[in-house]
Amino acid sequence: MKKAEFLGMIKEIIIVIIIVFFVRTFIFENTKVIGPSMEPTLLENDILIINKFEYYFTEPERGEIIVFPYKGDPSKHYIKRIIGLPGETIDIKNGVVFIDGNPLEEDYILEPMQQRGDISFPFVVPDNTYFVMGDNRNNSSDSRYQDVGTIEKSKIIGHATMRIWPLNKFGIVK
Repeated sequence: MKKAEFLGMIKEIIIVIIIVFFVRTFIFENTKVIGPSMEPTLLENDILIINKFEYYFTEPERGEIIVFPYKGDPSKHYIKRIIGLPGETIDIKNGVVFIDGNPLEEDYILEPMQQRGDISFPFVVPDNTYFVMGDNRNNSSDSRYQDVGTIEKSKIIGHATMRIWPLNKFGIVK
């Protein structure tokens, strides 16, 4: 191999590494589901693609599944569903979530909720933050608990958009 060919190959490898770094840092990332808090929607060891780019241009919406760092240990990432938007009043009565006095229709939860958490309800979601909960309400550390709290938009890593593993469940995350 000639020196010029070798240098050309090194240059191409460096360009590919830069492109991969850019995409992984700013656009898409993969993550693995750890724990049962999102069952039945997501199962432990599911691998997801996270859209990190979307929230630069849009606001997160109720029902979207997001990834964010846990306040107690930022090296741990939590995966939860957005339930309450900034300024809304969240209440939980008899295992039902109410938003601004109206019951939230949820066809994705595993079983009736038994735990209200350790915050006081009704709870007003602060500006620029989101109230999140796991779909497996009785086995989820989420915004109902002070150690998680509401999630600032700037702390959201991304929107879980696609499941890539296991292959028999490959597709868009709903």
